[in-house]
Amino acid sequence: MNPKLTNYLNSIFTPYDGVKSVTELKADLLSDLQERYTELRAEGKDDETAFKMTVESIGDIEETILEVANLSRSLERQVVTNFSASNLAESDFAGVRAHKGQFNGSALHGSDFSGADLTGSSFKGSDVREANFDDANLTDCSLSALDLANASFNKTILVRTNFSKSGLAGAKFTGVRLTDVSLSMIDLRKTIFEGCVFDGVDFNYSDLSGQCFDGQTFIGVKFEKAALTEVSFKGATFKNVSFQPGFTFTKKYYRMIKAICFDGATMDKLTYAALKGMEADLSKVTVI
Repeated sequence: MNPKLTNYLNSIFTPYDGVKSVTELKADLLSDLQERYTELRAEGKDDETAFKMTVESIGDIEETILEVANLSRSLERQVVTNFSASNLAESDFAGVRAHKGQFNGSALHGSDFSGADLTGSSFKGSDVREANFDDANLTDCSLSALDLANASFNKTILVRTNFSKSGLAGAKFTGVRLTDVSLSMIDLRKTIFEGCVFDGVDFNYSDLSGQCFDGQTFIGVKFEKAALTEVSFKGATFKNVSFQPGFTFTKKYYRMIKAICFDGATMDKLTYAALKGMEADLSKVTVI
């Protein structure tokens, strides 16, 4: 083994010591270079010339090493963010960055995720009661089929977040813009929404009976097949909102729509026309 080749590779690979895939690359490369050096010497090249030609034959190896190291570290981070089937009650995840984290089937009761970037993460089937998601980024996250009772979502980033079939009793959403969020097939009677903007939200098949959405904004929202008994939308803003039941109107559905309070609300002509056709009380609504 030529010591000069070994020393040369050591000088290049030292910054990446401990990265498994880089260590393997180094071993393979050293073997190849040693073979090339031996061939050049056998052709009659002196030591210096053979060494120089051998080193030049690998080109700009540092860029390749960096790419391998970055990929390896990325994979290692993915392993670290798999917390499925774990007992993590009251854990501190505040401010962490865990893209595509796996928290499925875990005990996360009372855990702190405030300010965390959890983009693309999954919490399916977990106990996340009383968890703190204030200021967290939950873009593309799946929080379906789990218990989020009394969880806090203050100024949380919710984009394409899926809460379907989850328990949200006592959960509080404050100052949140919900964009393309799914809140379907959920009992939302005891969920708290304050100062929110609902943009493209799907409430299909959810129970919103008794909810207070006063002063909040609804854009492209679907309340189709949702229970809306005694819901209040005082001073709310509506644009392109659908209240279709998905089946032939019944007297029960008409009675429910008639009982909704739209006093002081502002809505576009299409939403107004649809609700008027359902005999909603729009006497105190402003059309835009």
